[in-house]
Amino acid sequence: MPLQDERMSRPTPSVLAVSGSLRERSYTRTALQYVLRAAAEAGAETTLLDLRETDLPLYDPDIGDQGDSREVTALMREADAVALGTPVYHGSYSGALKNFHDYCGWDEYEDTTVGLLATAGGGSYGSTLDHLRITVRGVHGWVLPHQVGIRNASSRFVDGTGPDAIDGRVFDEETLQERVEKLGRMLVEYAFIDPDVSSPRTETDG
Repeated sequence: MPLQDERMSRPTPSVLAVSGSLRERSYTRTALQYVLRAAAEAGAETTLLDLRETDLPLYDPDIGDQGDSREVTALMREADAVALGTPVYHGSYSGALKNFHDYCGWDEYEDTTVGLLATAGGGSYGSTLDHLRITVRGVHGWVLPHQVGIRNASSRFVDGTGPDAIDGRVFDEETLQERVEKLGRMLVEYAFIDPDVSSPRTETDG
């Protein structure tokens, strides 16, 4: 079957983006909306989970579900692919995203395609993406090799109008916008991947 016909026969993927910023004018949220727009143009149904607008008390394992946690974890379980976005705080990801992450486990992440995006006020985002990758792998999520880090985020978005603008902002260069939009397209392309983590060596061991 030709590749185009194979893609046309697939079900419509659902892509969820989780914004881990509590800032009112969040660069992370704006970037994730560009991701979702690219995913929608590639044929996905998209949803933005804005943790600023979510009632998600500090996770307490002795209490379990609180606030909107049932709805949030249901969104995760139902998504075929997830984009996690965060500002860089002290070389890692935000407490808001960590708290969200604590509510989720294997039931939410296992074999789910996950894309990562980090926005830095300064120039470093590498450790943030590394920390996210490690924690997602710990709950058996499948993390895309393509990830997005945005340095000096406040200067990478400029005020803009027209069809390309989101939240009244556009990127300061096409190359950065293309990287962000590529993440959305890849979430759709690999939404239904069946990860095979075995290798010839592990299959013959034992």
